[in-house]
Amino acid sequence: MGLRPVDLAREHGLSTQAVRNYEEAGILPPSERSPHGYRSYGPRHAAALRTFLALVPAQGHATATAIMRAVNGGALDDALRLIDDGHAELAGDRRTLEAVERALHDLTLPAVPPEGAARRSQNAEGPMFIGPLARRLGVRPATLRKWERAGLVVPARDAHTGYRVYSEADVRDVLMAHQLRRGGYGLEQIAQVLEHMRTAGGPEPLQAALREWHDRLTARGRALLKAAATLDDYLDGGAGG
Repeated sequence: MGLRPVDLAREHGLSTQAVRNYEEAGILPPSERSPHGYRSYGPRHAAALRTFLALVPAQGHATATAIMRAVNGGALDDALRLIDDGHAELAGDRRTLEAVERALHDLTLPAVPPEGAARRSQNAEGPMFIGPLARRLGVRPATLRKWERAGLVVPARDAHTGYRVYSEADVRDVLMAHQLRRGGYGLEQIAQVLEHMRTAGGPEPLQAALREWHDRLTARGRALLKAAATLDDYLDGGAGG
């Protein structure tokens, strides 16, 4: 017995229009039609919908749609490349998180004792102008000016030229902001974290943000595993035929 759009919709708390939209987008294979034009779905359509809904938290709506369209269209290699990109992105995000954690560790190291002050001075980068700092980060100077307007870092100005001069502390904060931006945080959130770090809040707000970030990466990793298993079941059921 065929399944109606409402039958698929009820299982997942969707609207019947959403199910129809998914078919039109290629997320579901084409349905059979009755002589009167009514859609009729089967187990394969139900499996396709479950697969798509498992892919969304792992890959995002747009990529999940592209994966299902590729699978249903017989372009399995294209679908696998998209899945590979998702895993690579997660791996990159993990490396970014690790870099931020290392930066936080450096920020919270005990102060160098006086006898080590000369060695620390030799290792310090010192002040930087906006151009060299932007090149180091791989961003445009306009990006740093945007961050300044958002209150992330407000560098001093050279008394003679008026150029922005980023102190060692400013450079540290810009590097931290850059890492957090790569981690998906908005400018307002980053400004709050940096401000707390500069005042009585210390590094704890950033620790909390990093824990939240870590939890999000773990959740996405689990979602990728679940999505892969669900998609594999769908493929075994003859999704490409």
